[in-house]
Amino acid sequence: MSGPTPAHRAAERAARQSYGKLVAYLAARTGDVATAEDALADAFAAALASWPARGVPQAPEAWLLAAARRRMIDMARRRRTREAAADRLLLSVEEATAGVDPADVPDWRLMFACAHPAIDAPMRGPLILQTVLGLDAAAIAAAFLTAPKAMSQRLVRAKRRIRDTGIPFRLPDRADLPERLDAVLEAIYAAFGAGWPDPGGLDARRQGLLDEAVWLGRVVVGLLPEEPEALGLLALMLYAGARQVARRNADGDYVPLSEQDPALWDAAAIDEAERLLQRASRHNRIGRFQLEAAVQSVHAARRINGRTDWGAILELYDGLLELTQSPVVAVNRAVALGETAGPAAGLAALDELAEDPRLAGYQPYWAARAELLARLGRRASADAAYAQAILLEPDAAVCRFLEQRRSRIRPNSV
Repeated sequence: MSGPTPAHRAAERAARQSYGKLVAYLAARTGDVATAEDALADAFAAALASWPARGVPQAPEAWLLAAARRRMIDMARRRRTREAAADRLLLSVEEATAGVDPADVPDWRLMFACAHPAIDAPMRGPLILQTVLGLDAAAIAAAFLTAPKAMSQRLVRAKRRIRDTGIPFRLPDRADLPERLDAVLEAIYAAFGAGWPDPGGLDARRQGLLDEAVWLGRVVVGLLPEEPEALGLLALMLYAGARQVARRNADGDYVPLSEQDPALWDAAAIDEAERLLQRASRHNRIGRFQLEAAVQSVHAARRINGRTDWGAILELYDGLLELTQSPVVAVNRAVALGETAGPAAGLAALDELAEDPRLAGYQPYWAARAELLARLGRRASADAAYAQAILLEPDAAVCRFLEQRRSRIRPNSV
């Protein structure tokens, strides 16, 4: 079977690098994000029909922008008999997109535009992920522990509200950035998390997300160098990214953090993360990302002293849980508690979370539960928890790892 054609690769590259910019240009004046996305989807379809025969244009993004602009103009003309405002819409589309070069406006402005205060706070991060980074509703839902259908509906409602209430989908001034920072940081971290399960970079939906998230983190730190949470997020991503190579062995098998060889970690990235975290701490404004980075700093210290200080990690998760009330943090705290106070204490902490519906489809909850049950000798319950974790895990290498763990405790058949 032949691989992707040069035209398909060019279209995929344009989608990865410029999707958000193109949507933002098309929606800048009309405020209609959904229509802009529909027009851009038609433009990509037209590209895949045209480019293989005619060749990839020298400026693919400009070609796509022109095609989408024509599509939006056609849509406006068809609505002319139904909507009195159609002429104004047509004019605004033409003004918004004529002569625009997608390289002229950096991604950071688009992120902050999606974090407008008039947009419902819970939807700012998801809107950034879809509009700027081009993630689909399923990937966004996974990042926010939400059902894909519910997330899709919320995104549709958010875009409709932008259109109907006239929320200005414009590029903000620098003075607007601090009040929009939290949503932008949340979206960057979610993008990093969406790319994390693909260490080999083989999943087309996730390709480049880790590097793109780190780059966006650097951009935000450059814009707001005295914001400790921006520093903390960049440090957190660098700590985690430093272990990327060590997450698979030579055979492609998954290697958990506790079994990784610290010699394989990227020492330069860890050192930079340490400096960023120290800079953040000097501001005496502790936040979520700084605490999460501090957890990673404790793990990174194993490359120096050969051990993991689980007591320090538990204290950090205590602070994180008090700050965020996040079920993900609660699961991680239970794991740390299992390491410091024993598996019974860790399992009891997980039991307290059992009624949280957000964790029903969260694989790490079931994997942690299986491990603690196995350590307690409750083999049948551990087997069932491992089965659920495997069912929820999309990564084949992690599934093999969980199966190996499960095989050690599976009850003997009679």
